[in-house]
Amino acid sequence: MDNTDSQLLWKEGKKTLLLKTTVLDVTSIESTSSDGLKGDYIVMDAKDWAIVIPDAGDSFLMVKQWRHGERALSIEFPGGVIETGESPEKAAARELKEETGFSAGRLVKLGSMNPNPALMSNHVHVFAAFDLQPAGEQHLDEDEYVSYFEMPKEEVYAKMGTKEFPHALMAAGLALYREYIAKQ
Repeated sequence: MDNTDSQLLWKEGKKTLLLKTTVLDVTSIESTSSDGLKGDYIVMDAKDWAIVIPDAGDSFLMVKQWRHGERALSIEFPGGVIETGESPEKAAARELKEETGFSAGRLVKLGSMNPNPALMSNHVHVFAAFDLQPAGEQHLDEDEYVSYFEMPKEEVYAKMGTKEFPHALMAAGLALYREYIAKQ
């Protein structure tokens, strides 16, 4: 950080919990700019997530599930919440197995990012899974209704960002995957 960046920093003051849910907490934070401007800013605090991109040769293993915010089905890569005390890599391996019944011989971390730094405090960790092996059946959470299937990579590349593929984090993960593959 150079000296001019210090003018961009805000100091956090009083924090007020507005809403606590099983998925996230909503907090109001009184913040003050470097020149004294004060304001209340809303932050959503949630656990970190893991996304795993299962490489099945010419295809990816994909999942389809209902997304309440979108009010529609969404085709995505497997993924989910990182449990307390769990590493992102362990979570990626667990989510892959839970949602598809496959395990990876090799997991490669592609990167981490904040889903929306204007509003959210958590991060998503993206992994590629290689050398996939059947490891049993799906073991979904009680409120998870997920189907999985193989889809040709070219179809995923072509459809990412369409109505069937509305999840922006999947597009970001796919960009990291393509960058990793291009360097191999």
